[in-house]
Amino acid sequence: MGVPAGAAAYMDAATAVPLHPVAAEALVAALADGWADPSRLYAASRRAQQLREAAHAAFAEALSVRPDEVSIWSSGTQAAQAAVLGGLAGGRRRGDTLVHSAIEHSAVLHAAAKGQAVAVGVDQLGRLDLAAWETAVRTPGVALASLISASHEVGTVQPVAAAAELCAEAGVPLYVDAAQSIGRHPVPPGWSMLSASAHKWGGPPGVGVLVVRKGVRWISPYPQDDLYRPGATGALDLPAVVAAAASLRAVLAESRAETARLSALVDRIRDRVAATVPDVEVVGDPADRLPHLVTFSCLYVDGEALLHALDRAGFAVSSGSSCTASTLRPSHVLEAMGVLSHGNVRVSLHRGTTAAEVDRFLSVLPGMVEEIRKQAGL
Repeated sequence: MGVPAGAAAYMDAATAVPLHPVAAEALVAALADGWADPSRLYAASRRAQQLREAAHAAFAEALSVRPDEVSIWSSGTQAAQAAVLGGLAGGRRRGDTLVHSAIEHSAVLHAAAKGQAVAVGVDQLGRLDLAAWETAVRTPGVALASLISASHEVGTVQPVAAAAELCAEAGVPLYVDAAQSIGRHPVPPGWSMLSASAHKWGGPPGVGVLVVRKGVRWISPYPQDDLYRPGATGALDLPAVVAAAASLRAVLAESRAETARLSALVDRIRDRVAATVPDVEVVGDPADRLPHLVTFSCLYVDGEALLHALDRAGFAVSSGSSCTASTLRPSHVLEAMGVLSHGNVRVSLHRGTTAAEVDRFLSVLPGMVEEIRKQAGL
């Protein structure tokens, strides 16, 4: 599939990746056989059930887990919130508190707001404070811990292995939100639950994956027949699930080459933005980071004005900040890091991004920033 209509250079892969060609092919093929309810006994349902089982097996192989540990949800957000709410319910004998990093995705923070929660801070690179994490997870009453595998806003990879070891010593299950990492960066073992979102790796939207390891107590926060077996209520889009599994396998096969290519392009952006745009701060860890994502903040620049200017020039980028006209609140991630949040731009690349597009972006950006500052009287 090509770049979305109206965007000459789509650079917002952290939000959604254009559909992988393998996903498109699998989706069309599965529409013929995956329309029936896989829980029935007639022939069409048996074909649908085979597709569902094959998709589970493909996810399990890709994530190095058992097929019966994989459950499918209607979105990455639903999978993340099911992990948190179900994990807290399953751990209520230990307590009712969730320990989480201060830079979790809003989907996790919204679920955390349903009960007691303790936020653990990060440093200026966006890396978890492990000493504070250890203190928090060892506190009596903690039922679950949650740590994003890598920041969706600045790309910093989190010390998942060390955090998981501290959780294991404290007897606290660890949930990892791996939406930005799957297909791009390995997630260390040691976690108890993990979620991902298909449209972040090039699968279709509307498919979330949740893995709950055997032995981890999980109780559904939703009314359903089996409260102890993770799974979404209602019917899932089975052709989309099949396409998501096929595309994940394809993305992982391409991962090594794409990681090297995109990381080099991101290095170019980091270097050139810092060299050509005055009063700019490139945020996040410069080395231990996701290969496809870079975020920078421009002082004395209205971020929304800059995004619109880039859009008119043919660049689809987003802001690492969640600041909107309705809240006027900067990103909680950037706030937690204590870094500049003015004129914030997040550029995230994908398999269709070319070096020529990156070079053109770098050639127009300095002039745009200068013009916006002039219009503001600076």
